Amino acid sequence: MKKPELLDFSQERIKTLHYTWIAFFITFYVWFNLAPLATTMLRSIDWLTKEHIKILLICNVALTIPARIAVGALIDRFGPRIVFSALMVVMALPAFFFAFGDTFLQLLVSRLVLGSIGAGFVIGIRMVAQWFPPKMVGRAEGFYAGWGNFGSAWAAMTLPWIALTVFTKWFDLGEDSWRWALFVNGLVSLIYGFAYYFLVKDMPEGKKFVGVKKTEPMTVSSYGDLVQYLVWSFPLVGAMGVLAWRLGGVKVSGVPIINETILHVIYAGLAIIFIGHVAKVLHVNLPILKAGVPEKEKYHWASVAALNSTYFANFGSELAVVSMLPMFFETTFKNLTNGDGNYIMTATLAGIIAASFAFVNLFARPLGGLLSDKMSNRKRTMLIYMVGIAIGFFAMANIAKYDVINGSGVQEIVPMFDGIWWLGVSVFITIVCSMFVQGAEGATFAIIPLIKKNMTGQIAGMAGAYGNVGAVVYLVLFSLVDAKTFFYVTSAGAAISFVFCWLMLEEPEGSFAEE
Repeated sequence: MKKPELLDFSQERIKTLHYTWIAFFITFYVWFNLAPLATTMLRSIDWLTKEHIKILLICNVALTIPARIAVGALIDRFGPRIVFSALMVVMALPAFFFAFGDTFLQLLVSRLVLGSIGAGFVIGIRMVAQWFPPKMVGRAEGFYAGWGNFGSAWAAMTLPWIALTVFTKWFDLGEDSWRWALFVNGLVSLIYGFAYYFLVKDMPEGKKFVGVKKTEPMTVSSYGDLVQYLVWSFPLVGAMGVLAWRLGGVKVSGVPIINETILHVIYAGLAIIFIGHVAKVLHVNLPILKAGVPEKEKYHWASVAALNSTYFANFGSELAVVSMLPMFFETTFKNLTNGDGNYIMTATLAGIIAASFAFVNLFARPLGGLLSDKMSNRKRTMLIYMVGIAIGFFAMANIAKYDVINGSGVQEIVPMFDGIWWLGVSVFITIVCSMFVQGAEGATFAIIPLIKKNMTGQIAGMAGAYGNVGAVVYLVLFSLVDAKTFFYVTSAGAAISFVFCWLMLEEPEGSFAEE
């Protein structure tokens, strides 16, 4: 009996695929180590507040934006093996610093730096694209991304248990147990970072990796594409400005963590960075456009823009939702009791329930890539998924309803219906919504490697960065509104992306080629 293609370990490309998704899995396991332990941290650190946690969650996705752009360019130059290994080893250090930080400034800085580990995703996109033909790239990329993304669910499912059972009950480390759980989390990244370098090769036997000579901005095919590129580059810098603005309103012991002078310096610095980027893009592209772009070198840049929007809406919402979902379930269902009248919602249970959103990555994202491979039109597959996301988040907004305003002036949110059965229905709604979110991500990256092969790293890096732009925007909005409103916002984001795809996305040539 013939083995399933993705389980045939006699093929080197299959072994490379598995080693690479494990690397991606570990980067997400480290990246999302905060949300599952947030309530545990609040209980063990007397000065830490929910406001601080929200700010740390925003910081967690902030520097991933420039990191994905930078890493996308680096892998097109040096190859994915070296870059992936280096990222995992280097990012273990801020993971350790965060684990043992004892001031908010230490937690904030280490969290900002640690957010760069989220760039690991785009590295594997290039690696997998180099080992699989177009007719299989969707399912291979989907398998890679789906199983790798499960790292966030694994963190939600295991880190509370490691902290509260292993280090609290078994080793009796008390309030420092969560710190040691995070230390082990970072240690995994350090060890596998060294191992990955020796486990894989950049290219199949007989083929040579051809990288770019310098890390430069994308080249485009027309002056219209050049304008689009510059317009879509602005939010990558603008999201950092939004983050700085939000941090500027946070005070620790009555003192702003970023005063007004520093805030204006940050704004000026970001403006200079964007002006420099524009100058570099024009310097690289204008001579090429004046000379005329050869027909075989042209590609459809509007498709890049459309996929930026899909990843903003799907992966951006995923990053935001997995960051807030444990706390959402724990607070919304805090008064839920069993038949004996005992409260059943704990941090561990909330983490496990919230993990259901990311758990379906194991099959939903590969399914999105597979459907993109099997259906005759990749654009239509993408559009169907974006509609599903809009409906799914609208349903999640109705898991809860508004209740009374408490003594602190905060609008309470309670389950839409009473009883444990509604918790079961809520988990079902969460899973179905996640099926569309993760499937759309698989469909997105089933198209990206087909737009322009030798620029896959940069295109994947930009789309990946837009996922983080979405996460920053959504998390900033979450810090300003309640959870119910937040889900309405993510639903609207998916609907807007649907319009972008309908108008701008073009079916790539050779989408189903054998080689």
